Amino acid sequence: MIRSTCHTVRMARERRDGNGGTELGTFLRAHRARVTPAEVGLPTGPGVRRTPGLRREELATLAGVSVDYYVRLERGKETNPSPSVVDALARALRLDPAEHEHLRVLVARAAGASAPGSPSSCVETALPGTELLLEKLRPFPAYVLTRTLDVLACTPSGLRLFYGLADWPVGKRNVVRYVFLHPAAPKLFDDWHDQIRAAVGRLRSLHSLEPDAPGLAPLIDELLGASPEFTDLWERYDVRLHTHGSKTFHHPDVGDLTPGYQKMQIEGTRTQRLVVYYAEPGTPDHDKLVLLDMAGAERKT
Repeated sequence: MIRSTCHTVRMARERRDGNGGTELGTFLRAHRARVTPAEVGLPTGPGVRRTPGLRREELATLAGVSVDYYVRLERGKETNPSPSVVDALARALRLDPAEHEHLRVLVARAAGASAPGSPSSCVETALPGTELLLEKLRPFPAYVLTRTLDVLACTPSGLRLFYGLADWPVGKRNVVRYVFLHPAAPKLFDDWHDQIRAAVGRLRSLHSLEPDAPGLAPLIDELLGASPEFTDLWERYDVRLHTHGSKTFHHPDVGDLTPGYQKMQIEGTRTQRLVVYYAEPGTPDHDKLVLLDMAGAERKT
C-alpha cells in the first residue's frame, strides 16, 4: 500500500511538471479514463478491460479522427487541431461547457499562443484601501485571495467562519490548504467533497494556464505529499469552478448556517479576487455572522 501510494504521488508530480507529454495530452488522458464505453453506446466486449475508460481507438472513432492522429495529439506531437476536431473531442469526452472552454485554451497554448500576462515573481499584497473596504463589509465574512487562494486580508468574521484558520500563521492561511489539511474542514463544510473538488479544479486550471505562477508548485507538492484525496482529484483533472451560490457550514461556535456567497475579480489586479459571504439582516444566519464578527474582532484586539 505504501509503495502504491508513493508511486501515485510520483506519477502525479511528473504529470504536474509536464513530463511524458503536454498539458493538453494530460487533460485528454485524464478525461478519456473517465468515460466508459457504455456511456457513449459502445460495447464493452468480452473479458476484463485493461484500460480504464475509453481506449484511444474508441475515442478516435467517436471524434471522427484517425487513431494515429489522436495518439499524436495525446503525446504532444500534434499541437494544432482544428476547432471542429476540438468540438468533436469535447462531445466524445462528454465535457461540460467549462471543461470544453478549458480544452480550447489548452489547444491554443499547445499551438503556441501565450497565456494572458506573465507571472510576477514578487510577493503579492493587497491593494491600498483594502482594509477600509473590508471594514465596510462587516459583519460579513470577506476575503481577498490570490490566484493560488492565499488569504491576503479578511474581515474578523472571515477569520472565524473557517473554524481554526486563525490558529495558523498568516503565511500559511490558504483556502486549498485549509479544506484538505485542517482537521476541522471535513465537518465544517456540509459539502466537503464538493469543496475539495472545486479547490483542486481552480489549481488545475491555473497550473495548465500559468504553471510558473508564484507559490503554485510548492503548494501542489505539499498537498500531493500530504493528502491522498488531493492526489486522486489532481489525477482526475477537473476544472469546474464556482463563482456564486450558497454554502452550508456546521460551525462549532454558532451552529448551522447557510450564507450566500459571491466571488469577484478585483480591478487593478489580474490575480486577486474578493469573496464575500452574506445573509439578509434579521435572519438567523445574519445573527450568526454578527456573532462570528464580534468573536473575530475580540481576537484581533
